Amino acid sequence: MGKARKHTAEQIVNILRQIEVAAANGKTHPVASREAGITEQTYYRWRKEYGGLKVDQAKRLKELEQENGKLKRLVAELSLDKQILQDIARGNL
Repeated sequence: MGKARKHTAEQIVNILRQIEVAAANGKTHPVASREAGITEQTYYRWRKEYGGLKVDQAKRLKELEQENGKLKRLVAELSLDKQILQDIARGNL
C-alpha cells in the first residue's frame, strides 16, 4: 500500500484544475494524474466530489461535512441519554 497523504480541499481543487489543463493540452487523464502525484482512481473520486467547485466552496464543503459529523454524534449521544432516562423512569434498570 502507498503512503496516505491528506490534502486540503484547496489543494484538491488546484490539482483537479492542473489535471484538466493538462488534459486540454492533449494529455490523457491517467498520465496527467500520475504527473500530479495521484492515482487515476483518486482523480475520479475527487472529481466526483469536488468537480466544478471553486476553492472557497470546497473549503466550505469540508467545514460543513465536519460540522454535520459532530451534530450526528451529538444527536446519537442525546438519543442514548434520553433512552436511559426513559428506562430509569419506567423502573427497568
